[in-house]
Amino acid sequence: MPQAFGRSSKIHDDIRENMTLATFQKSLKTTHPAVTPLPKRIPAGNDCTGAGMLQRQAYLRDHGIKVEALAGQTPSPEPEKIKGNIENLIGFSQIPVGVIGPLRINGLHAHGDFFVPMATTEGALVASYNRGAYVISQAGGASAMCLTESVSRAPCFLFHSLAETGLFLSWIYDQYDTFHDCVRETTSHGQLIDMKTSINGTAVYLIFDYTTGDAAGQNMVTVATEAICKKIIAETPVSPHTWYLEGNLSGDKKASMLSFLGARGKKVVAEALLPEKIIRKFLHSTPAAMARYCKMSTLGGIQSGCIGVQGHFANALAALFIACGQDAACVSEAAIGITDMEVTANNDLHVSVSLPNLTVGTVGGGTHLPTAKECLEMLDCYGEGKARKFAEICAVTAMAGEISIIAALAAGDFGHAHATYRHKG
Repeated sequence: MPQAFGRSSKIHDDIRENMTLATFQKSLKTTHPAVTPLPKRIPAGNDCTGAGMLQRQAYLRDHGIKVEALAGQTPSPEPEKIKGNIENLIGFSQIPVGVIGPLRINGLHAHGDFFVPMATTEGALVASYNRGAYVISQAGGASAMCLTESVSRAPCFLFHSLAETGLFLSWIYDQYDTFHDCVRETTSHGQLIDMKTSINGTAVYLIFDYTTGDAAGQNMVTVATEAICKKIIAETPVSPHTWYLEGNLSGDKKASMLSFLGARGKKVVAEALLPEKIIRKFLHSTPAAMARYCKMSTLGGIQSGCIGVQGHFANALAALFIACGQDAACVSEAAIGITDMEVTANNDLHVSVSLPNLTVGTVGGGTHLPTAKECLEMLDCYGEGKARKFAEICAVTAMAGEISIIAALAAGDFGHAHATYRHKG
C-alpha cells in the first residue's frame, strides 16, 4: 500500500514513539524461549470430551483469564442492553469457541504470550492454528507492526455538466480545512486526515479518510461524513442535482484493489523466522518445500484473479471477529493480503504476512457483549488504547494459519487432517 509523504512521516513517528530499532531487536532476544520460558500449551489438546473442556477452562482461570460467559455460567444480556447491536431480537446464536496458544508476539503494541480465542464450526481449524502458534512460539515469536490506519467514506455528487463539475471541484478544495469542525461536532474520537477526489463524467466522488481511535469506526465515519455533506449542500455555489452519502468507492465490506492503494482499517505486517529443525520436527516438512508450495500457490492465485495472495486469512479473521465482537462482514476486505516465504542462507524459513485492511476495534460495536468482552479481555485488548494491539494479534494469528496450512499441503497431510477432524454426524 503506497503512502503519501505526510502519512509516511506519521507512520515513522508512531514507530519511533513506541520502540526504537535497538529496543525492538532486544525484545526479540529477551523473549526467546531459551531466555523467557513459554507458558505450557493449552492442555487436553484435541480432547473433545467434557472433561477436556473443563481442563482447558481451569488452565485459563489459573492464568487469570475469565471464561464464565464462554462457559455458559452467566445469563444472556437483557434485550434492552443490546439496543444498537440488533433489531427484532429473538435469541442468541451459539458458536463454539476454541483457544490456541501460547502465541508469542514481539510487536510494537502486542508484546507477550497470548491465548487466542477462535469461534468456528469448521473442524481442524483450531487444531491447525494451534500447531502454527506452537511453531511460531518455539521459534522465538513473531514480530509485528501496526503501521497505519484510516477508515474511509466516499460520497458522490452528480451535476448536469462538466462546467458545473469543475466549479464544484474548484470550490471544494478551498473548503477542506472547514470540514474538520463538522467532524468534531459529531465525534470526540474520530479525526479527518485526508480528502481525495475522483471524477467520472459529471459525477464527483469525495473520498474522506479518518482515524477512529480504538473503534472500528464505520458508523462514526458515516455520521461525520453526513455532517460534511450537509455543509457542502448548504454552502456550495453550484448545487448537485443528486448526491449520495456513499458512492461505493470506499471499499467498505468488499474485496477491492483499494486495499493496496489506500487504507481502510489498520495495516499490519508481521514476520517470523522458523529454524529448519523446528519445521522438520513439528510440521513434517522442510523450508524449501514450504517456500516452493508458497510460490506455486502465488502463481495459482494470480491466475485465478485473487486480490492479494494468501492461504486462508479469512479463517483466522472470521473466527477472531465472531469471538471478539467485531463486524464479521468486514472479513471480506480484512482478509485481503499477502503471504510470502523465503529460504534463508542458513536454510531456515522466513515467513511474512501483510494485512492492509484490518477493520477492528476494542470499543463500541459488539465488544461490550459478555462473551466478546471476555474474549477481548483474554487478549488484554478490551477498551481504550488496545485496538492496534488487537490488530497485531490478528495478523500473527493469521500467520499461524498460513504456516500450518502450507506445511500440510507441502507435506501431503492436508486431506488426512480434514478427514481426521471433520464432523461425522
